[in-house]
Amino acid sequence: MSDGRIDIRGASKRFGSVEVLRDISLDVGTEETLVLLGPSGCGKTTLLRSIAGLEHIDTGEIELDGTVVSQPGVHVRPEERRIGMVFQDWALFPHLSIGENVGYGLTRTERKGGRIAETLALVGLVGLEERMPSTLSGGQQQRVALARALAPRPRALLLDEPFSNLDTALRVQVRSEVHRVLLELGVTTVFVTHDQEEAFVLGDRVAVMHDGRIEQHAAPAEIYEQPASRWVAGFVGEANFVRGEGNGDHASTPFGTVPLSIPRHGPTDVLLRPEHLELTADGDTQAVVELVEYHGHDHVAVVRFDDDRRLRSRGTGASRFRRGDRVAVRTSGRPTIGFDPEG
Repeated sequence: MSDGRIDIRGASKRFGSVEVLRDISLDVGTEETLVLLGPSGCGKTTLLRSIAGLEHIDTGEIELDGTVVSQPGVHVRPEERRIGMVFQDWALFPHLSIGENVGYGLTRTERKGGRIAETLALVGLVGLEERMPSTLSGGQQQRVALARALAPRPRALLLDEPFSNLDTALRVQVRSEVHRVLLELGVTTVFVTHDQEEAFVLGDRVAVMHDGRIEQHAAPAEIYEQPASRWVAGFVGEANFVRGEGNGDHASTPFGTVPLSIPRHGPTDVLLRPEHLELTADGDTQAVVELVEYHGHDHVAVVRFDDDRRLRSRGTGASRFRRGDRVAVRTSGRPTIGFDPEG
């Protein structure tokens, strides 16, 4: 495989009067996995299809390994880009066997040279060459689609929400298997999802998209802990915004003093993730436990204050408080950030 580096500069795309991509600039390094994360309709699939060559961009350029493959007046055909793609519905050919599906993009010499069996072994489907897609489970079909994309040894791999048709338990299992395969191969990968957990698990970096733009492009931990905007903060996780007073590297809030990773002064809306808040039996700031959600490894409690404000608190294991209990709320002292006050 070649390096597989992808560089996008100023890419825009319209469908009629709708601007789907707005001045997108991104890079994907060799052997890196970049996840495009965003809600439905934000442009992430259009961007993926533009990289693959299935869409023509209106402005800007896309480079693969330093060669321009898309810009106004230049469009290298998809089959000449040597990019593998796994679609949301997997798009297996129902009338072809598993071996024939995997070998579809190979030359006759490659099909006879053991490439099909080798690739099926890579995804854990040894000996299934003669089976038909309809006889396989959803997870197995997804791995066949991955094997078909990998068999030609592409310089980059694109995946468009490939796990969305799987149930929750199978989705987690297959996701881990695919993650292992991608790491073993070291193939440059761009992955599309609307699922924050999936993005954070798979991505070396994550590009959060909203309304055709890149809102933030960084490592998962940075996006969660230092979101670039209030919108990103709410999209990538549960967010409580509490009015406070910035004093440089910390802010005063009704629940105690909070360290700020980015200094602020004056009125500020402090981002308090549920894990930033602790419930205690005694204290000044009182609220009533309205709801407790138990997740096994942790729990989330929704508390309601006398002015009807509601906040979410997360703690490990089971909660020692029950619905209707009166509790105090305080900060855990973990660093966070602040935003300009809203309203």
